[in-house]
Amino acid sequence: METINTTERLRTLRKLMKENEIDVYTVITTEKAALATDGRYFNQASRQLDSNWHLLKQGLEDVPTWQEWTAEQSEGNHVVGVDPRLITAPEARKLTERIKKKGGASLVGIKENLVDLVWGNEQPSRPNEKVSVLDLKYAGKKFEEKIEDLRKELDKKKSAGLIISMLDEVAWLFNLRGNDIPYNPVFFSYAAVTPTTATLYIDASKLSKDLIPHLGDSVKIRPYGAILEDAKAFGESLEMEAPTEGKPSMPKKKFWISTKASWALSLNLGGEEKVEEVRSPVGDAKAIKNAVELQGMRACHVRDGASLSEYFAWLEEELLVKGTKLDEVQGADKLEEIRSKKEHFVGLSFDTISSTGPNAAVVHYKPERGNCSVIDPKAVYLCDSGAQYLDGTTDTTRTLHLGEPTEMERKAYTLVLKGVIAIDRAIFPKGTSGFAIDTLARQFLWREGLDYRHGTGHGVGSYLNVHEGPIGIGTRVQYSEVPLSIGNVLSDEPGYYEDGNFGIRIENMIMAKEAETNHHFGDKPWIGFEHVTMVPMCRKLIDGKMLTVEERSWLNEYHQEVYDKTKGFVEQDQRTLKWLERETKPIHVMEFALS
Repeated sequence: METINTTERLRTLRKLMKENEIDVYTVITTEKAALATDGRYFNQASRQLDSNWHLLKQGLEDVPTWQEWTAEQSEGNHVVGVDPRLITAPEARKLTERIKKKGGASLVGIKENLVDLVWGNEQPSRPNEKVSVLDLKYAGKKFEEKIEDLRKELDKKKSAGLIISMLDEVAWLFNLRGNDIPYNPVFFSYAAVTPTTATLYIDASKLSKDLIPHLGDSVKIRPYGAILEDAKAFGESLEMEAPTEGKPSMPKKKFWISTKASWALSLNLGGEEKVEEVRSPVGDAKAIKNAVELQGMRACHVRDGASLSEYFAWLEEELLVKGTKLDEVQGADKLEEIRSKKEHFVGLSFDTISSTGPNAAVVHYKPERGNCSVIDPKAVYLCDSGAQYLDGTTDTTRTLHLGEPTEMERKAYTLVLKGVIAIDRAIFPKGTSGFAIDTLARQFLWREGLDYRHGTGHGVGSYLNVHEGPIGIGTRVQYSEVPLSIGNVLSDEPGYYEDGNFGIRIENMIMAKEAETNHHFGDKPWIGFEHVTMVPMCRKLIDGKMLTVEERSWLNEYHQEVYDKTKGFVEQDQRTLKWLERETKPIHVMEFALS
């Protein structure tokens, strides 16, 4: 990861700021520039930012948020500009309040994105891939039924309609998939659903031959660029109540937009008087997988797990037996090659994090071809990877050591493993959020004065985005707002990282299900988890003496399940089969007591 010289780019941007009569452009001023990020990217940002930039490490004590920093820069009646398409309406209101309190002039929306103008001809062209129909045998529910469910919700809450701006929500609602965003099978689009109409906003060049018959007469197709114009028309068409003395005329019903929709969309609909910002009902529905989607997730994770076992067995032989020098990208390429041969494979779900030694401490490390490390068999190797299959999306992390791990590496790995097991075995009443159970994963690290700077789990789509809202496990405020529900699919991935030394992360995919309990306090359902990731843990990194009887039992049962479900995919591959048999053998405390 090399440092990037941004001096000339910033000079050009500041010239454009002057032309647009603004003093601050989001986090850029006439003299300063800031980048705000969370703990996942502290290490990477420190390596890549040049001296022009100030790094705002979000979440650390006494470090301002980017909004606070921007408001501070507005002091002295300065004007702050933003691209209204890249900030939500609630964010715009809060930022305006902060600016006013700090003595700033105002927040204004700039029609053209100034960074895009600086980027100029070097900016890649927008993808123009065809959109495909997702077969009902994978989707599990007709799009007409999804729209009808949405309309019932609109009627129940007396809403005039919903403008959908999240790409994965549009794809899910209409049972369509695209290829506009790397690793995410979505496409540039908007949608609008009212009690009587459904409109898909998409460029005509993206329409495949089977898309029009799929949508039929029930969905109107409009150009992607027409959404803001139509939003204005939607707002103007709202039926208004008669004004009363001292009270202006107000619409009888408002249009819904997601709290994540853009400020530009809200403004064109007519602003707060005509818009109600809600957590998207489409996002909520999408997060609760149907029976077909859940079965698809089980099936694709078995195939994917077999691929990872094959890769780890190959890697071990190449490094230890053959003495081959392999870099991190070569490892990632081999894993993709293995995965690509599995049924229903479409592509990767994100850039593979293939990281050796100190690089494993960079949470979202991305090895660069021609500029990455050689995999060291005497160091920790962390592999975080996933794939898109027609029947589901995978995301798995395993940390390996092919040599002799240090005492601290084994301790850290086992503490992280205990956290994985704690989440997996958790049972809680309906209404519990991921925020509430986050401490189950961290408790073992906390007892040692250790922690990690990322969430414990994120929602996962069904052949959709590998990171999916609105649910998750972690300390983010939004995870406290949405309870976990039966049918949610999410990751279970605590970790531990020592900058410049090593990193540990273990990630399983889990599905929320109704749990069997001896009692039913409050006459409410109780929820537990079913794990679907089928890849062995690293025996060399486990300190069995640190595991309780229940944890060892869980681990041995898990390994037996991994072996039983994946061996059929590797029976003709003796190298992988032997590796799988060795790594899934039962773990007994006596073997550690004698070590």
